Amino acid sequence: MSRRALLGTAGAAVAVTAASACAAEAPKPQEAMRGQVVGKASEVPEGGGVVFNSSKLVVTQPEAGEYRAFTAACTHGGCTVQEIEEGLIRCLCHGSEFDYASGEVVTGPAQEPLEEFGITVEGDDIVLD
Repeated sequence: MSRRALLGTAGAAVAVTAASACAAEAPKPQEAMRGQVVGKASEVPEGGGVVFNSSKLVVTQPEAGEYRAFTAACTHGGCTVQEIEEGLIRCLCHGSEFDYASGEVVTGPAQEPLEEFGITVEGDDIVLD
């Protein structure tokens, strides 16, 4: 094996190992926020929702007093979803749409639903379980 081939193979192996380690060890922002307030219930309209950018969550209220929380990262390309209207959570990057009550894909290109997170409403505070 030539020196160039050996160095190229070694460099590729290091890059793959480093990427795998980072992906395996980096907790999701939501995991680090368990037990913390992620937003205010008064900001989430009945029949709609809000994207809380600081927690990277979208919180919806399909029925009065029924709150649901999903990751705000689209499962297609990782863009942050931008709109919640007409019963849909919309990602404007590539057009994916998700049901605002279940997180299930309504329109692709996304193939996987939004990850759901448990929340509790304490007074006006939305707390991540």
